[in-house]
Amino acid sequence: MSILIRGGTIVNADREYRSDVLCDGGRIVAIGENVDAPHGAQIVDAGGQYVLPGGIDPHTHMQLPFMGTVTMDDFYTGTAAGLAGGTTTIIDFVIPNPQQSLMDAYHLWRGWAEKSASDYSFHVAVTWWDDSVRHDMGTLVQQEGVNSFKHFMAYKNAIMCDDETLVNSFRRALELGAMPTVHAENGELVYLLQNRKSLAGA
Repeated sequence: MSILIRGGTIVNADREYRSDVLCDGGRIVAIGENVDAPHGAQIVDAGGQYVLPGGIDPHTHMQLPFMGTVTMDDFYTGTAAGLAGGTTTIIDFVIPNPQQSLMDAYHLWRGWAEKSASDYSFHVAVTWWDDSVRHDMGTLVQQEGVNSFKHFMAYKNAIMCDDETLVNSFRRALELGAMPTVHAENGELVYLLQNRKSLAGA
């Protein structure tokens, strides 16, 4: 089905200008003044309105099980709310438990995301290290289109990376042309202060 958005003010990164936008099959196929509407096209009058590209939220946690809790929004409710505000794509985080296969965790998240109302992609966290993690990182990049890996320097005794895991994972990401990202926090110090607080309250 074709949709012609007529006479709106298009806002891009470089400028804003008045134009028509023709979409067909979910893709923009023409931008210009006085674009002809194909037979049967739905015409939307956008005069006096802004026409913006869909937003991408690169950091979401849909139905994330984490340290005894689960985030409130699942992939449907969270993405539906995002669409209402103009966010058309999310990048969520696959976070394996320590010793859990990266691929097993990835397929679990993919299953949850089947009910997503918008487009989605994934970062994958590296929470431990051995040869299977190295192999799975390659599979994720080369076969699944994952191009970023998350590393937590917080959450001791849960998903915190030690230095060996960080170095090995960063080296592998470099080999694969992938982006390593970091939750940068001193997990050891936080753990120390949490214990001190617990003792003070006892």
